[in-house]
Amino acid sequence: MAVKIVRDPKKIALIGAPSSAGSHGPGAERAPAALRAAGLTARLETAGFSVHDLGDGPTRLYAADDEHPRARNTTAVVEVMSALRLHVEQAVKSGALPLILGGACAITPGTIAGARRYYREVGLLWLDRDADLNTPATTPSGCLHGMTVAHITGRGAPEMVRFYSESPMVRDPNVALFGLERLDPPEEQVLATTPIRSYLAADILRRGVADTARAALERIHAGTMPFVLHFDVDITSSEDFSACEFPGTGGLRLEHVREALEIFFRAPNLIAVEVAAYVPDRDADGAGAKLLVELITAALAARLAALTPKEEAAAPAASMLAPVADPTAPASVPAAPAPAAESVATSEESPAGGSTPVAVADVDSAPSAEPAAGEPAPEPSPSAS
Repeated sequence: MAVKIVRDPKKIALIGAPSSAGSHGPGAERAPAALRAAGLTARLETAGFSVHDLGDGPTRLYAADDEHPRARNTTAVVEVMSALRLHVEQAVKSGALPLILGGACAITPGTIAGARRYYREVGLLWLDRDADLNTPATTPSGCLHGMTVAHITGRGAPEMVRFYSESPMVRDPNVALFGLERLDPPEEQVLATTPIRSYLAADILRRGVADTARAALERIHAGTMPFVLHFDVDITSSEDFSACEFPGTGGLRLEHVREALEIFFRAPNLIAVEVAAYVPDRDADGAGAKLLVELITAALAARLAALTPKEEAAAPAASMLAPVADPTAPASVPAAPAPAAESVATSEESPAGGSTPVAVADVDSAPSAEPAAGEPAPEPSPSAS
C-alpha cells in the first residue's frame, strides 16, 4: 500500500530528545525545554512556518554504569532512540521537516531510522568538533556520544549497530564530517582507510566556508539523495559560544557556522535536522539559548526563501522521495529499484495562507512501528553508552 508524502517547506515538526545518557555527565537533557523557553516556536512562526510540536521522548540521564565501562548506558540510549524514531516517522509522513532538539549526540541512529522508514537511502552531514568514530574497543571514556558516527556506519556496540535492520544505516561514501578539530588516533586511522570524508576546521577556513560547504553537500550526493544534518553546537569556538558539553577554542567562529548552516539548510534534500549538546546549566542568563534560536531560525528562513522564491517554482525531484519497499525488513531483502528522476510540482494551501510549492511522491508505506519479523528489536529495558 502506498502513502503520498507531501513535503511542505513551511512545515516544521519540533521533537525533543531530552537525554544525557550517552554523554560524560548530566545537563544536556535540559536543552529541549530551554530552547523552547527561549522562544523557538514563536520565532519560527513569525518567520512564516507552521510549527507542530510533537513533544519529547523519555528523559534519560547520564549514569556512571560501571558494569559496562566500554559502552555506558546503552539501554537508556536505545530507549531514547526508539521514541525518537517514532516521532521522526510521524513528522516525515506529515511532510514536515523534523527539527530534533537534543540532548547528547548518541541518539542520531533514532533519527536516521525514522527517516529511512520512507527513504531507501540517506546521507549524513555531521557538523561537530569531534568525529565520534570511536568504538567500545577504542573509546577512552566508554561514552556512546563519542561513537555515534561509528554506530551509524556499522561499527561498534552491537545494540547500536543493530538498532536498524540494515547495517550500515548510512554508507561511508555518504558521510561527511564538517568542522573537525579533535581526533583520537583510532579515529584518524578510520578516516585514513575508509571513504568517510572529513573537513578539518583549519582546511575549511583556508578554502572558504561556502566552497567547502558546497563540496560537502556534493560529497554526500545531496543533489539526488536525502540527508540528515547533525549540528553539535560545540563546533562553534568557545570565544563565541561556550554553553556546550565540550567547548574548545579555535576552529570555526560563529560567523563561519552561520554561513555553513544557511548553505546546508537551503539544500532541498535536507530531511531532518538535529541540534545537539547545548547545556543550559552553562548558560546562566539564557543568552546561549537565544543565540541558538536566532541561528536556527535564520537558517530555516533562508531555506524557506530558497525553496519558495515564487509560487510557480519547481519542487524538488520526485526521485528524491524514492519508494522504499520495506524499510523495516531484514537487510537481505532487496529494495525495489528507484524510479527515473522526474520533476513533480504541485501546491497545497499552507497554514499561513497562499500556495506553497511542495514535493509530491508516492512511497510504500512501511508496516506499523513494530519491528518486522527478522528485525532485531531494540531492547525495552534501559542500559549503556
